[in-house]
Amino acid sequence: MSVKLPYQNQVLIVGRLTRDPDFKSTQKGKTFCFFDIASNRRYKDNATGEWKDDTTFVPIAVWGDIADRCKDRIKKGTPVYIEGRLSMSEYTNKDGINIKKLRVVANRVQILESSKDESPDATDTNEGHSDKVNESDDEIPF
Repeated sequence: MSVKLPYQNQVLIVGRLTRDPDFKSTQKGKTFCFFDIASNRRYKDNATGEWKDDTTFVPIAVWGDIADRCKDRIKKGTPVYIEGRLSMSEYTNKDGINIKKLRVVANRVQILESSKDESPDATDTNEGHSDKVNESDDEIPF
């Protein structure tokens, strides 16, 4: 008996940017950016009783209007809340080695601190309920 599973691929993560975003455009003019975030989990070591941090580094891709709204708003150290989906990309590097990379493709980026000049609501870059953040015609230029 075969069970048809529903599609469920959702990531919710909070962290700080580990570097400034790398903004680019496709040949068709669609904006995108890449950055990484560090997400910390604090736990108590049972053996020593000490509190420790377990940091996970997560690569993020942002496309289209969301990427446009991130310009001049996020930089290294900015705390963000990300909603998106996991995506595997594959490419051949300059040495001819096949590389696979797992990253989160964001459909929502919310900045968790506001600048002095904007209200907290102005930093929410939610794209609504659309999961589509990449057009099939555009190639991902890795």
